Amino acid sequence: MGRALRSGVVYFLAVFAAGFVLGVLRTLFVAPHIGVLAAVAVELPIVLAVAWWVSARLQRGLSLTLCDAGLMGGTAFVLLMLAEASLSIALFGRTIAEHLSLYADADHRLGLAGQIAFALIPTVQVRYRWREGSP
Repeated sequence: MGRALRSGVVYFLAVFAAGFVLGVLRTLFVAPHIGVLAAVAVELPIVLAVAWWVSARLQRGLSLTLCDAGLMGGTAFVLLMLAEASLSIALFGRTIAEHLSLYADADHRLGLAGQIAFALIPTVQVRYRWREGSP
């Protein structure tokens, strides 16, 4: 359980850092040219590819169970949601209610779908390895 929690924290930190950099680039350089929703749609596969790679690297040498993988992804997801809300409040002066209301917008809903996929990646990878016969 400890290794799954530690892996979840590292998974969050690595992908959050990459996502933060990509998000700044998306906001400053891509969105003004193609729109916010399209820019999120361009960024999302890149972030998920990074997440896939980071998760696989973290799991290398570990024999995670499905429960461990779920805990890893769940930990990373909770930390991601807390970090996103904290930045929304600290940088943009929003309340929690105002932050949550952002999910009414299509670009934020697409981002949330990507965040859920991010949380599921460790479990998908463990299931895939089991199906391939190497748990």
